[in-house]
Amino acid sequence: MACAMIPLDEQQVTEAAGPLGKERTLPALHPDRKEERCFVTYKPPPEDSSPAQVEEYLEHGKFITEDLDWLLALRHDKFWCQVVFDESLQKCLDSYLRHSPRGLDPSSLPSSPAVADMQRCIHRAVFMTFLRMATHKESKESFITPTVFGEIIYNNFLFDIPKILDLCVLFGKGNAQLLHKMIENIFTQQPCYYGDLDEAVLSVLQVLDTILAKCGLQCEGATAIEPLKLSSSGRPTAMTMSQQDLVDLVLYLCDTCTTIQAFLDIFPAACSTFHCHSFLNRLASFYEVAVPDIEKAVRKRNFDDDSLQEDLWRRVCHARRRMVEMAHLLLLHTCLQPILEGSENIQTFVEELLQHFTTFLPEKRYSNFLFEGDETRTSYLLQGVEDAWDSIGRRRTQDRPQQTHSSAGLTGQGVEVGAGAWGGEMGIREPGEGGETPRGAEAMRDTPHKGDNGAACMISAGELESLLTHIRDLLPDLGEGFLLACLHQYNYSSELVINYILEDRLHPDLDKLDRAMPRPVKEELPPVLSTRSNVFDDDEFDVFNRDQVDMTRVWKGRRKGESVRDLLNDKQHIAEQKERYLTYETVVDEVIVIPSESGAIDNLNDYDDEYDDTYDINQVGANDLDGDSNLLNRRPFTIPQVLRQGGRPQMQEENIEEEEDEKEDAVKRDQFVQDPALLRERAEARRATMQHRKGYRPEPARERDVVGKPKGQGQSTETLLDRRKKEAHKSRGANHNRRAMSDRKRNKGMIPS
Repeated sequence: MACAMIPLDEQQVTEAAGPLGKERTLPALHPDRKEERCFVTYKPPPEDSSPAQVEEYLEHGKFITEDLDWLLALRHDKFWCQVVFDESLQKCLDSYLRHSPRGLDPSSLPSSPAVADMQRCIHRAVFMTFLRMATHKESKESFITPTVFGEIIYNNFLFDIPKILDLCVLFGKGNAQLLHKMIENIFTQQPCYYGDLDEAVLSVLQVLDTILAKCGLQCEGATAIEPLKLSSSGRPTAMTMSQQDLVDLVLYLCDTCTTIQAFLDIFPAACSTFHCHSFLNRLASFYEVAVPDIEKAVRKRNFDDDSLQEDLWRRVCHARRRMVEMAHLLLLHTCLQPILEGSENIQTFVEELLQHFTTFLPEKRYSNFLFEGDETRTSYLLQGVEDAWDSIGRRRTQDRPQQTHSSAGLTGQGVEVGAGAWGGEMGIREPGEGGETPRGAEAMRDTPHKGDNGAACMISAGELESLLTHIRDLLPDLGEGFLLACLHQYNYSSELVINYILEDRLHPDLDKLDRAMPRPVKEELPPVLSTRSNVFDDDEFDVFNRDQVDMTRVWKGRRKGESVRDLLNDKQHIAEQKERYLTYETVVDEVIVIPSESGAIDNLNDYDDEYDDTYDINQVGANDLDGDSNLLNRRPFTIPQVLRQGGRPQMQEENIEEEEDEKEDAVKRDQFVQDPALLRERAEARRATMQHRKGYRPEPARERDVVGKPKGQGQSTETLLDRRKKEAHKSRGANHNRRAMSDRKRNKGMIPS
């Protein structure tokens, strides 16, 4: 039995051992007192909600919770024997710290309520186990000597720096006070952990250098990268590395930043160790160099899955916030906290704080994100510091040149820090000779910020209306014209305008303006349609001057439903020209002269010597016979008998019929004009007769369509065939019988021989 009021490391225990039950005395912490029990390792929750995987996880988790509950129920001596000498227990605890889902992991949101409940049970059991392992004194009877306790947990690797970091990440939310006491007790009882922490900080800095090397970058203070060989193609960058390498890099960065921030938040005493290695300066340089490249790669690269890109962007933003929070914690606990507590050598901490601010000057992005805050509140605090300097009479008496905005390096959304001593660098400027001490918002900025080209920043109309509404809600008696002039003067900053108006410190040019001045009315430009000039003005399709337009005469592309036959049958133009040609039907043979008309003498019948009567008697072509012309009297073409084959009577009969038809046509050539429709009908009849005799079956009658559909819609087979026939037989008509018609005109005497 254990003796009361004796530490566990000094206790002796007498127990029966062996098959005969022989008693023996052993130390309270001895391997033989360990119970034979196998602790299973932890597996994370399944990502999908398949019944088999859920059942396996629940069964596995039940084993872990039962074993840990059994362990926590043991007596103090038995518990420590099991913890120190049972390797399966340490593997179980290590597996949970390694594989338990973090806050950004998809498996952190279980798929079913049963899985969530089991995860909470395992989480609580593991935390209670580590909490008891970090406690060296449970009661007056159950305790371990502090020095021995430190050696036990350190020599048996019950706790180390990686485990402590994982404990802060997993259990820091909601258990910050208990976790702080646990880690503080570990470092207090075993100071060797501070040495391990010092080595861990170097490892963290090496992690940052590794990320920079993966991106092909290098920041100030980092380990020099080896020069490239001539045969190498170049260092990889965030844009050129493989997708898997980029994913691993982002996960690595996010996990590192989250872990370090959680550890510094839970255990602020570690900030001094990080501070000794200039971790804050290295972190600012890393942020300035690496984070923009990683953000650009995540935004602009093409990923196989959009959800993967969203997850990476969320992790990059999370890592950015954690880096800024690390800087806040380091500044608070290493510089500001000693100043607020009134520690000795306050001036040293002040100089150190200013040195940090000066170091942040070149890091524009990091400074902007680090000092993001409310501009009005910052100006108020800066003015308070300035008033404090004035009240104790420690203001510098000598004049100094006024700093410009270009010398102010650290410019956030409300903090502007210069370089130099504490007197006038943190946004506080010295007044000129005879000048007045800046107050309020003027301690922040004296002139509106200009762009690189010297021009004030422009804003949209919607943003301008929002600024006016914001100011008029507070100062409704001011006119919009006056407020527009103020906004233009102070770079469209509503906070500065309000502060200057309330403090009555407006620019002299603005004081001369009427504060009730309305907004100037913009002159409307004349409409373009009223000044346009076009050759088609006032025509039937001028929609700008006509209210109604005949839409039947407007169509797009080829007019639908219109064919060549319909166009030829449209005789509307004949009716329109009929009235014009009616005037030519009136022929006056005699003109009756009325003698009573002022004795006028009509000399229409007088002889005209200039009249040419050469052709009055000779009627050209009137006496010519309407017989066959010389061209028609030629011998018809005949096939030689040698080349003739069977069917001679039929050929003769066809020739006879053709000669008869030609004679009939020759008789009818006298007619001046015949009906074209009748001629087409006769020709069609003759063609049909000839084809019937030859046994030819004509194709079904249909209207030939060589026009077809509009371009781009494809053509039918019938249209293509009609076009081919037209191309093949176009020599039969048109202008290809000019010689025959020329001979006929010459025979008629119409053309001089």
